[in-house]
Amino acid sequence: MDSEVRKKENSHCCEVCEKTFTEKKSLKCHYLTHTKEKPHVCEVCPAAFARKNSLKVHYRIHTKEKPFSCDNCGKMFSWSKNLKAHLLTHKKRKVFPCSLCGKELLTERGLSVHQLTHTGEKTHTCEFCNTSFSLKRNLNRHYLTHSNEKIYTCEICSQTFSQKITLQDHYLVHTREQPHICDICGSKFSQKSNLHRHLLVHTKEKLHICTICNASFSYKHTLQRHLICHSKEKPFKCDLCDKKFARKYELKTHYLKHTQEKPHICDVCGKGFPSKKNLLRHYLTHTKEKPYVCDFCKRGFSQKVFLKRHYDVVHNKK
Repeated sequence: MDSEVRKKENSHCCEVCEKTFTEKKSLKCHYLTHTKEKPHVCEVCPAAFARKNSLKVHYRIHTKEKPFSCDNCGKMFSWSKNLKAHLLTHKKRKVFPCSLCGKELLTERGLSVHQLTHTGEKTHTCEFCNTSFSLKRNLNRHYLTHSNEKIYTCEICSQTFSQKITLQDHYLVHTREQPHICDICGSKFSQKSNLHRHLLVHTKEKLHICTICNASFSYKHTLQRHLICHSKEKPFKCDLCDKKFARKYELKTHYLKHTQEKPHICDVCGKGFPSKKNLLRHYLTHTKEKPYVCDFCKRGFSQKVFLKRHYDVVHNKK
């Protein structure tokens, strides 16, 4: 009898995946997950959503509405999940402090797991790429990078992620929050990784080394761009004259030769140049600066090419 009642209650069945629903409108809404339709469009920006409620939540980005309030301190939030995370900061619970760094953990088990970060033990190894982890949950999270599964979905824009922490970082794009602040200059960032990248501007660290010529770079993508000069690859081809270039910006600058455009204008004399580099070189004719100095006779030159010519003509003859 009970099973018959349940069957009647869940009488609306999806023809695609056979999932059942108690209400017809729930089934109708569910079908959108199969069709990928997003009929609810934001009137302010191009964002579109499968569910009307998701659009309603999205509008808070534009209205700056913060309907969720903390009863303890009065701080306001746009989303309930952010309020829930904030409320944990008020809870007074028994803590277990780490004797090495002072961090407070909520359980003994948590303390034991945390201490692995100090000992450096990594007993959980990925069978695909041999990357090792201190915690099993980190290994399980890592496995998702191999399976390409993206099980965490943003309820605002429907973008999917393989890791929950990546989704949490992504939400900051919508909330416009920038909780990570540089201690040196006060610059703010939505993600911790962006703050770490920014700090290299101050520390001048260059951790990414070219194994061919030992040139060092602050950022990995800069090193990858540099490696093209060793490979002799020129993947960017001009469709007007078939000339090839190693870098995209070189092709972009080259196109200006065909179009005769000179978008970089000198604000002193009005002369135009196809590239910013040429404009900066030109500025030296106004400032009379000569930053390129000969190591032998200390004579200064406004351009590097003039210094090179000087070396060849004057000092190679001596």
